[in-house]
Amino acid sequence: MPSDWTSFNPHSFLLEDDRVLLRTLKPEDLEHLIPFAVKEPEIWTYSLQNAGSEASMKKYIERALEDMKNERSIPLIVYDKKLESYAGSTRYYDIQVHHRALSIGYTWYGRDYQGTGLNKHCKYLMLKNAFEEWDYERVEFRADAKNARSIAAMKSIGCTVEGILRNNCTSPTGRRDSIVLSILKDEWYARVKGLLQSKL
Repeated sequence: MPSDWTSFNPHSFLLEDDRVLLRTLKPEDLEHLIPFAVKEPEIWTYSLQNAGSEASMKKYIERALEDMKNERSIPLIVYDKKLESYAGSTRYYDIQVHHRALSIGYTWYGRDYQGTGLNKHCKYLMLKNAFEEWDYERVEFRADAKNARSIAAMKSIGCTVEGILRNNCTSPTGRRDSIVLSILKDEWYARVKGLLQSKL
């Protein structure tokens, strides 16, 4: 966002290209996300908030919107223009305006959208916006240190591994170690932007 939230309306936020549209999550999006909650339980294996039922997906959305109300995150729903259907969700979170730093995460897609290139379009749009429109200096990513697929995806878009936070947060199955990766603004311009563009 700009220098603060006073001139920013997260409810009307939107990013898109020829493949994907990302817009602010709304309560009524529950109907679009329920099929993933009830039919694809594997999505939530490494999630900090299991949304594997209609009731838990409703709570997932409510919590995301509460964080947005408190100026901590901007949750987004992902629409795949190629398949003309909703694909999942992602968000900006841990937004630190003063430090010009934020995180991208809470990203998940249904199985039909995984490995299709959709994620790279989403990350390109989100990173370009963070660095070029909002002029942020750092974007951070975190994942369960056991989530090899997610870690590989983050490395493939140019993230640098910083290390492991041991036993740092609670998950539905207990405590977890989290891997931390990041992209800095100068890295975006020097190599990451071009790398991602070549993959789109």
